[in-house]
Amino acid sequence: MTTATRKRKPADEGGAAFDRELDDLPPELRWREWMGRIEAVLFASASPVGREDLARVVGQGASVELLIEDIQAELGGRPYELTQVAGGWMFRTRPQFAEAIKAAADLGEQSLAFTEMEMGVLCAIAYHQPIDRAGLADIFGKEVSRDLLARLRYKDLITSGPRSPRPGAPHTFVTTETFLVTFDLQSLRDLPELELGGESS
Repeated sequence: MTTATRKRKPADEGGAAFDRELDDLPPELRWREWMGRIEAVLFASASPVGREDLARVVGQGASVELLIEDIQAELGGRPYELTQVAGGWMFRTRPQFAEAIKAAADLGEQSLAFTEMEMGVLCAIAYHQPIDRAGLADIFGKEVSRDLLARLRYKDLITSGPRSPRPGAPHTFVTTETFLVTFDLQSLRDLPELELGGESS
């Protein structure tokens, strides 16, 4: 009992509480353990996990990318996959199972249902961010309701950006990481090119 207490003490005092390197394991087992750690971290997270965070649970010489490739290879026949999105990795169900998930529980239907106007405003913010309500009014030719913006904010698709240089310094809107995840984008650079229809007068 005393040895157990003595062993635990350095961890409590900020000692080496977590063994990243796993030097006592043979190479193959060490690799499997690192794969398991990355998988566990990704399963526990509801949002994409970046490379730096994943690197904290594996040895310094370990390649996060190679570990992820091995995990992806093992998920071949599973209904979910490990994908890179919004600058990190996360587990997603495969597209062919979307209908089954909907039929079982209507999961996420509420959060992903958009009116045409909501989708239009979301696109305008995505392409013109940071943009304020006056800027949105210029695009749509009418004022965008605060309720609509509140709904997009509630779905965590937009958030407040920097203050606008307009008089009164109104708040601007920008998209969030949830926006990237929802639309399977790595970054805003992955937004489709805007096709500008018509001619400017």
